[in-house]
Amino acid sequence: MGTVLLIVGGVLVGGAWSLHKQGAPRVAVVIAGVLAVLATVGGLLWLLPGRG
Repeated sequence: MGTVLLIVGGVLVGGAWSLHKQGAPRVAVVIAGVLAVLATVGGLLWLLPGRG
């Protein structure tokens, strides 16, 4: 699951960058960026030892 979250985070980072380059509204870029950060942090936390 952690790997999946990291992949989703990477896709969202790319999406946020693409939105920014296309001149999308700032709100859309910020939302994509925040979701990317949350997915990446969630993936990293999921992979930490000591769970369970």
